[in-house]
Amino acid sequence: MTPSILVLADLSAATERAAQYAAVLGTPLHAELTLLHFYHDPVLELELAAVTLAQFDRNQAETAAALRTVARRLPVPAKVRVTVAPMPAAVAEAVERHRPLLLAMGLTTKHNLLDQVLHNQVLPVLRSTHEPLLLVPEAGPVPRVPRRVLVAVDGEPFTPTAAGRALAPLLAAWEATFTVAHVKAHHAQLASPGKMAQADLLASGLLPPGTAVGLYEECHVSPGAGVLQAIDDTQADVLVLLARPRSFLERRFRRSVTAQVLRHCRVPVLLVPVDAPELPGWMPPMS
Repeated sequence: MTPSILVLADLSAATERAAQYAAVLGTPLHAELTLLHFYHDPVLELELAAVTLAQFDRNQAETAAALRTVARRLPVPAKVRVTVAPMPAAVAEAVERHRPLLLAMGLTTKHNLLDQVLHNQVLPVLRSTHEPLLLVPEAGPVPRVPRRVLVAVDGEPFTPTAAGRALAPLLAAWEATFTVAHVKAHHAQLASPGKMAQADLLASGLLPPGTAVGLYEECHVSPGAGVLQAIDDTQADVLVLLARPRSFLERRFRRSVTAQVLRHCRVPVLLVPVDAPELPGWMPPMS
């Protein structure tokens, strides 16, 4: 099957930047691109007027036409799909149909809107699909195939999901240099926590066998600040973060390191879901 990338699209500048980046990112594998838009007529939602079915169809057709204009500006061919289904169901159906390597979506630069997007869109998508999710900042750098990739780990052993491990051929195709970042707010009890984090990444299956991985360590800073500093110091093109199920429970997400980094990160962030072999009985599953 031809590799594919699924872009969760609206008509914003952030979506076009995400689509451009996804197109470039998948170029080494000749990945197909699909723009998926969730159409909900605002007049219908607000019940301000009676809208005929014909008008609804015209509005939907205009949205599809606008997205096809975006698709024509991309450096690779892209399909457009517009659906009226609720987002979780539509994404699940699209994932089943296209079997994408990853999903992608844009992030606005406005912080108040960003928090809404993180909580109302990013969180449900991660919970419902367990698929890798690429988040592209609207004001990010010019899209190019990554040359320096930073992988931030938290010092706990991890195993990417099957979908996460399926990213290995794409990451290998970038021919990038990889660095693992390990940040501690205080001195760790272990003698070499960074080396252990490096070994955990190499053993995870996320990277192709034999990949050389550098190490970046930082102490006495908060994890979020340390990760952002590591991006600057390593001049990373992409940041990879682990999406642990417990980190995406609604009551914790707003304060999580992931959410903190996403609010300030200037480069695309690839969230890779990892397995949770043991969850306490009181903790609900991610989906």
